[in-house]
Amino acid sequence: MTNRVALIGAGAMGGAIGTRLAETGNHLTVFDPDPAKRAVLVEKGAQEATSAAEAAAVSDYVILSLNAPAIVRKAVFGEGGVAAGAKAGTLIIDMSSIDPDATKDLAAEAAEKGLRWVDSPLSGGAPKALIGQLTLMAGGAAEDVADAHTVLRHVASNYTHMGPVGAGQTTKLINQVLCGLGFLAVAEATQLALDAGVDAAKIPQALKGGRADSAILQEYMPRFVTKDYRRTGRIDNMVKDLNGAQDLARRTNTAMPLTAACAEIHRMLTAAGLGGEDQAALMEFFRGPNKEHFS
Repeated sequence: MTNRVALIGAGAMGGAIGTRLAETGNHLTVFDPDPAKRAVLVEKGAQEATSAAEAAAVSDYVILSLNAPAIVRKAVFGEGGVAAGAKAGTLIIDMSSIDPDATKDLAAEAAEKGLRWVDSPLSGGAPKALIGQLTLMAGGAAEDVADAHTVLRHVASNYTHMGPVGAGQTTKLINQVLCGLGFLAVAEATQLALDAGVDAAKIPQALKGGRADSAILQEYMPRFVTKDYRRTGRIDNMVKDLNGAQDLARRTNTAMPLTAACAEIHRMLTAAGLGGEDQAALMEFFRGPNKEHFS
């Protein structure tokens, strides 16, 4: 049976998710406020909707790929939103990265309208979505998380039920702490290698399989070396997630001094106008008067 899926939000991440879903035989209906973003997926076989309600009305599953709780709320409960068109029992799968408490509130409001909710934020970015190898951390009722996998198996190779609604978002914040610190550590080590005259391009292979090895080391040190700043993510999105982790840490009274430093560096780069750049632009933090830098 073909899955009937609505995708709300067709930006860089949503577009990659939509591309993969269309390529793997799902009946995809897409809505994004930007007609150009909708058109990209229509060219790949998706049906176009002119509102989230219209997309939800012809779908059994609704995937959200958005950027903030307020945007998610508007897309679901605002005028022309998902709730206005979805039939009872529709499963909303929120792949956005938002606050766990906001997620719980949204899910509770959806339940009052007869809609089910799974939070399933992701790790791996657009490149992994396109090849079906995302890592997903899901929160929700066990039966809903299992049902969501009917669709999400097309985009993910690692799918874990973390607990009730909000648990997926909490796990994503932990993921972002590890990623944020990892990106910064690799950038710092890259600059040290360059300044010390070591061929930094050889380091990923030299350390492969050792304790210092990681996916970030293998993917990003070569990019840091060459100042390859092509966009696969955004520094200001990391700021949002690190802010969320710090908010959670305050609520749980958890000391996170390294995360605080990492967040400040990301905020500094955003203030300098680099918020829209990829994590590779972290190298700009280490530029000096004798170092070439981004322009």
